[in-house]
Amino acid sequence: MPCEPVQRDGFSITFWEYVEERRDGEPDYVANAESVPSLHAAMRDYPGRLEFLGAAEPASLSASLERLEASPDLISARDLERARREWGFLEPIASSREEFERAFPGVDLQPIHGDSPPANIFAALDGDRYADFELVSLGPVEWDLAALGPELEAAYDRGARRHGLRELDGDVLAFVNAVGALRVIAALELVPKLPVLAEFLNPAVDQWRATPFDVDPPGLAG
Repeated sequence: MPCEPVQRDGFSITFWEYVEERRDGEPDYVANAESVPSLHAAMRDYPGRLEFLGAAEPASLSASLERLEASPDLISARDLERARREWGFLEPIASSREEFERAFPGVDLQPIHGDSPPANIFAALDGDRYADFELVSLGPVEWDLAALGPELEAAYDRGARRHGLRELDGDVLAFVNAVGALRVIAALELVPKLPVLAEFLNPAVDQWRATPFDVDPPGLAG
C-alpha cells in the first residue's frame, strides 16, 4: 500500500503494518522521558514545513474560552475571568514565532512531537516505538514535557546531556505549563457532550486554581 491516506466514501483511511505489543509490565514514564531527547535529535533535521506551536491550537483555545461565558455551570465567572486574563498574556507568544523568540531569546525551536511523547510510546516485542504524531509542529522541546513534573523533567535533562542537546529551560517550562493548564480549562466546554471528562478535568482545574500564574519571559522583563 502507498504511504499516504486513501480516500473511500468521503473518509481518509491509512494502512499500517501490524506490530505485536509487549505485555510484560507497566510503562516506565521516567525511562520514557529520558529517551525523548533521542526522538528530538532524530526530528531536528525534518525538512518539511511545520506550523509554529500548532499543537497549542491557540485559535481553538480562544474560541472555547469565549463560549464558556455562556456556561456558568461549568466554570465560575471569577475563574473564567482569570483564565481569559492569563490567555491574554500568553496568546501572542503561543501564536507567533516572532513573539516567542522575543519573549525567550536564545531558545531554539525545532520539530516536536506535540502530544506528550513519554506517554505515547508503544511497547512492541522488537522494541519501543513512538506513536501519535498528528500534532507534530515547530516549537520548543519543553512543549513535549509540559505538565509532567520535576521527576520527568530531570529524566529528560539526563537524556539531553547524553545526546549533547540543551536541557529544559525553566522559563519556557512555566510558559508551556501555563498554556497546558488553560487548554484544560477550555476543554470544560466538552463536558456536556462527554460527562465522564469532568472526573479527569476537575482535579487539574483545582490545581490551576491553587497555583499562582508565574510566567515571566526574560525577553519581556522590565
